[in-house]
Amino acid sequence: MFTGIIETMGRVEAADKTAGGMRLSVGAPGLALKMGDSIAVNGVCLTAVDVRDGGFDADVVLETLSKTNLGELDIGTGVNLERPVAAVGRFDGHIVQGHVDGLGRIVSVEEEGDGKRMRVRSPRNLSKYIASKGSISLDGISLTVAAVAGDEFEVAIIPHTLNNTTLGIRTQGSRVNLEVDVIAKYVERMMSGGPR
Repeated sequence: MFTGIIETMGRVEAADKTAGGMRLSVGAPGLALKMGDSIAVNGVCLTAVDVRDGGFDADVVLETLSKTNLGELDIGTGVNLERPVAAVGRFDGHIVQGHVDGLGRIVSVEEEGDGKRMRVRSPRNLSKYIASKGSISLDGISLTVAAVAGDEFEVAIIPHTLNNTTLGIRTQGSRVNLEVDVIAKYVERMMSGGPR
């Protein structure tokens, strides 16, 4: 489990696609990992299959490539990185599983005071889980929903987030990984009277 509080940004060193998926190599100096550890890359929970001083490799399967923006990564691209939360540590952000629900598209980015306001269009099937003042994860970043209108929602982004995550370089038209609040999905399941 993750919190959506990004620890550091890494850089893509290689994104080697094959017929069966992709081997992603990320440079992440100072990030302590060991082989087999989970690591969220732009909000996608991956397994470090090879670890070296200053970086790691992870395998990305076709399912993940079809549902996330990881397949769009190029050499040199920055990525948001977060290790799983320690059971004995503080819990900031919100519950983030690293299980991306779909891709959103940034509709607009506007200056707002010292920060920016970003409007994002979500897939229609995810809109029902997005509530004003609720939590949303964009590329693994825990954010509060500022407003909702149909299939679009807005987030207000502080300067720290702009300077320390990929949201600082996202522009109109960029695709972002979305993970909605898992609690909303469980409530819907329970209310629908699904199998017990």
